[in-house]
Amino acid sequence: MIGLKEYSDDTVYFISYAKLPAEIPAGNLHKVVGLGLIINKETGIIEDSSCTLLTEEAKDFLKQILIGHNLHENGIEPLVEKVKRRYHGLAQKAICVALKGTYERYHAWKEENHIK
Repeated sequence: MIGLKEYSDDTVYFISYAKLPAEIPAGNLHKVVGLGLIINKETGIIEDSSCTLLTEEAKDFLKQILIGHNLHENGIEPLVEKVKRRYHGLAQKAICVALKGTYERYHAWKEENHIK
């Protein structure tokens, strides 16, 4: 298919949601923000991301922050701190909550499936 990204069989997708503040446009439209990560389960590197933010600029900016981070070597906290330092939209807190939730789901899946 044209334009469709291809991911290796080593990648997995996890998504988590967090409540958005009511005073922002996306909060009225979606109520929650969804943050998905495509993670290489062998390396721990985030290869791609998706987010239900309203503007393309915000989604693209967040994607640039997230892609390339190694969850196996660095965990989630340095990435959350990076988001807090660089992303100053009103959805920042919700994004951080969703990011932690996505990581927790990935980590639990790895343990359940005995993946190192």
